[in-house]
Amino acid sequence: MRVPVLAAACLLTACSAALAAEPLKFEVDAAWPKPLPNDWLMGQAAGVAVDADDNIWVVQRPRTLTDDEKGASLNPPRSKCCKPAPPVLVFNQAGDLIKSWGGPGEGYNWPQNEHGIHIDQKGFVWLAGNGEQDGQILKFTPDGKFVMQIGKQGPQTNSLDTSRLGRPAGMMVDPASNELFVADGYGNTRIIVFDADTGAYKRMWGAYGKPPTDEKLPAYSPGETPPTQFRNPVHCVQVARDGLVYVCDRVSNRVQVFRKDGTFVKEFFVEKGTRGNGAVWELALWPDEKESLLLNADGENNEVRTLSRDNGEVMGAFGRNGRNAGQFHWVHNLAVDSKGNVFTTEVDTSKRAQKFLFKGDMVLRKRSAQ
Repeated sequence: MRVPVLAAACLLTACSAALAAEPLKFEVDAAWPKPLPNDWLMGQAAGVAVDADDNIWVVQRPRTLTDDEKGASLNPPRSKCCKPAPPVLVFNQAGDLIKSWGGPGEGYNWPQNEHGIHIDQKGFVWLAGNGEQDGQILKFTPDGKFVMQIGKQGPQTNSLDTSRLGRPAGMMVDPASNELFVADGYGNTRIIVFDADTGAYKRMWGAYGKPPTDEKLPAYSPGETPPTQFRNPVHCVQVARDGLVYVCDRVSNRVQVFRKDGTFVKEFFVEKGTRGNGAVWELALWPDEKESLLLNADGENNEVRTLSRDNGEVMGAFGRNGRNAGQFHWVHNLAVDSKGNVFTTEVDTSKRAQKFLFKGDMVLRKRSAQ
């Protein structure tokens, strides 16, 4: 069953002629994904990514399932279903589960609380975690073989510590430089960059490209003077093909834009009246040649927006708070495949992934031409 959702409109002055003629429209695929095998059930879904073959990778939190949800796994069982699924789940476009793995193993610290997944241009899988002791990023092969750990678990330190992270939220490898950019995070207030092959520290910065600090900021207030540091959490980072770096300062309702060396370029604000958990939870680059748009997941207002990448202008949105197909409760992450289909994941009590089919004929870039 496919249920229509609100189209994301496009303004002629801000988009190409092709985009203006064919506004972004999406339709939820309510039958995606298919039920998991083995009586498995998904917990809070805290990250989503798409690989070069347009397979969809979800990282979820098995430990967030309640006893009544995981009743078949208890000893003795309390019900016929269900059991926690492995943390990493890989689906094809049809919604079939084609691969699964993850959890504690030899040589690395599995996150206390899974948070964020990224598939780089070489096919490696990167995972982060925002548990109270989490200060690491993990790198695996597509089949779950451990490759490298950056940072370590333990007591949180500060935003100048280069030996560990501070409850990192997400990461992205820049194919051009082979550098790992980390949104760091729930404990720290910075972007930090590492060599993606060796894990060697390269550089870091805070808001406006300044050195990061752990200054305690007051709660966000609409109309405030923008703070000179990020608030927690620094929740996402996206590196565009033209070299601009987009950072989610979630609770401040702003996106800051940098060059890859940390030089501040500009900022823009989204839904400035939003309090609570903020409006800028996740960003994804639209896969046209110029990456002219950003998609923005907002888990407080529970909608996905289309933004102009140039100035952050809202071109349209879909979704609302709710639990039906096409609605959201704490929409946490999103990713876009090579056809323009959007995949979302939700945390808190929603615990699901959804697929939104792109309905249009825009010319999109081939994913292999990164």
